Amino acid sequence: MSESTYRIQGDTGEWEVVIGLEVHAQVTSNAKLFSGASTEFGAEPNSQVSLIDAAMPGMLPTPNRECIRQAVRTGMAIGAVINKWSRFDRKNYFYADLPQGYQISQLFHPLVGEGQIEISLDDKNPDAETKSIGVERIHVEQDAGKLMHDQHPTRSYVDLNRAGVALMEIVSKPDMRSPQEAGAYLSKLRSILRYVGSCDGNMDQGSMRADVNVSVRKPGDAFGTRTETKNVNSVRFVMQTVEIEARRQVEVLEAGGKIVQETRLFDPDRGETRSMRSKEDAHDYRYFPDPDLLPLELDDSFLEACRASLPELPDAKRRRYEADLGLSAYNAAALTADADTARWFEALLAESARVQKKGEQEVARPAANWLLSDLFGALNKLGKDLDTSPVSPEQGAELLALAADGTLSGPLAKQVFEIMLETGDPAGKIVEERGLKQTSDTGAIEAVIAEILAKNPGQLEQYRGGKEALFGFFVGQTMKAMAGKANPAVVNELLKKALAG
Repeated sequence: MSESTYRIQGDTGEWEVVIGLEVHAQVTSNAKLFSGASTEFGAEPNSQVSLIDAAMPGMLPTPNRECIRQAVRTGMAIGAVINKWSRFDRKNYFYADLPQGYQISQLFHPLVGEGQIEISLDDKNPDAETKSIGVERIHVEQDAGKLMHDQHPTRSYVDLNRAGVALMEIVSKPDMRSPQEAGAYLSKLRSILRYVGSCDGNMDQGSMRADVNVSVRKPGDAFGTRTETKNVNSVRFVMQTVEIEARRQVEVLEAGGKIVQETRLFDPDRGETRSMRSKEDAHDYRYFPDPDLLPLELDDSFLEACRASLPELPDAKRRRYEADLGLSAYNAAALTADADTARWFEALLAESARVQKKGEQEVARPAANWLLSDLFGALNKLGKDLDTSPVSPEQGAELLALAADGTLSGPLAKQVFEIMLETGDPAGKIVEERGLKQTSDTGAIEAVIAEILAKNPGQLEQYRGGKEALFGFFVGQTMKAMAGKANPAVVNELLKKALAG
């Protein structure tokens, strides 16, 4: 385990930052936590509101089994304690966008207890610098709606489509000590949720957001007073929030002031946090057991089915890629950091092995290098991702096979790939229609070499006089004359003979 050396330099010396995250993750389900209303993103305002969501008299909530299942699976994925008995509580707090006037949550008896998430702080060697971040609990609760303040000059409108959507609140322990650790934790948690399929992790759509708890202290002292910065919606912004809020607290304390426990908001445009309201303690919310909901009791068969449904998780997959496929630690980590990337790579790998009639270990490295370098580089330039890639795993495998069997040289493969991106055509069709096959015709190559040597007598004389670095010049001239279609290995062999004269 690695200990953070991150410190804030103040006028009175060094300060240490203490960080905890409360992550709200929208549960992947077709219906809300206590009603059958749809959870689809982007619908017309107030078009997905049931009588239960609208808190009509006499309407009783019924827990959505799928939401409970997804939360349990998430807990299992982080090695957490699963509480076979849990209970819902009412959190009495005025929400202008939650018609009930209270939130149904879990304070005293959460569904999931303590677990942990292993983070890596070294991208090149993920096992070299690691730290275990404790998770205190995961509880299930309903989301509120959304207030819209820009629709009318003097009024606020409300959209209740999100009201009642199931959330997992994943509460970390105050184990993080730097912006880097907070970013690594949030990234790893998002990766696990996406692998499990319990949350899509789309922070830009609000389906995953973090409340950032920050305090500062002199190294070794007791914890200081913390603030909570609400609804931070990206890994980068979480890291910025930690740095900015910690520095603000140091400045306040060194000026003789006190830190007030409060809720704050992060303004990325101004690069600052601002006070929102004083932080209430739990007793101010007047929690009590929800009288309309029975406790949740989970049986062994339900838990066994949840565990059996879990996929191979990112750490296990990364280690398998290193051990079984011979990939570098860096490439294995890059390929497994996101579930979509891992799935795309495995489709590419399987098809490459099939087309080339080789084992997956033999084709893994070229496939990984091409995906991480060529394809990702091209998609970044196009502003696309794997979901919108013009090239499919099957088309990528065909291109790699043509390069592996010598049909395409490296430059030709890049040329064909660029055409694939523009047209969406498969590599084989492009090669045939445009005559882009690599040639190993020794007669044709020898003729071009003879012409190159005749045109460059000075360089030829220098080479034969001992300036062997000019060999690369002759290779380049030959490849250029043959429009990159000559087999490089054959060119090298024939050039050596010709230059030896």
